Amino acid sequence: MTLTTAPLLEIERLRLRGPEQHDFAPIAAFYADADRSKGFGGPQDRTEAWRWFASMIGHWALRGFGFWMVETKGGETVGMVGLWEPEGWPEPELGWVMFRNGEGRGYALEAALAVRAHAYAGMGMQALSSNIFPGNHRSVALAERMGAVLERTYQNVTHGTEMVYLHPGPAKVAA
Repeated sequence: MTLTTAPLLEIERLRLRGPEQHDFAPIAAFYADADRSKGFGGPQDRTEAWRWFASMIGHWALRGFGFWMVETKGGETVGMVGLWEPEGWPEPELGWVMFRNGEGRGYALEAALAVRAHAYAGMGMQALSSNIFPGNHRSVALAERMGAVLERTYQNVTHGTEMVYLHPGPAKVAA
């Protein structure tokens, strides 16, 4: 059972759905890996990961949007992609992370494009950015494949210096 009001987004190979209780296990494993989770505020122990999981669910209630769990049509949970705008963020962010079992399969691009399309066409958002740590070359490459361009750096209230990649707006994406 989903824990949020997240709409189900079905795309070619994937299902993007709201978080469910059983999603905590792969999230905790992700946060336990220092190298993989540093772009999401990690590493975190299970207690801290639980708090992040709960805040991810609460974000849907507070903002009406958040992170979807990315699941293959076969039911394998492979990552998270979504919209994030906690207190102190300069604008809504389109963010992504693939778990170890979802990397290198094109899922991040497919899911991020679907979420961006939903944000623009389904929610009426006019601008999205992706905040990326310097040195995260894979995320930079993904943002650039989506047409996002480096706009500036800024001091994230919780993560320090980040690069802000601005995505093309709704008119340019629809064209």
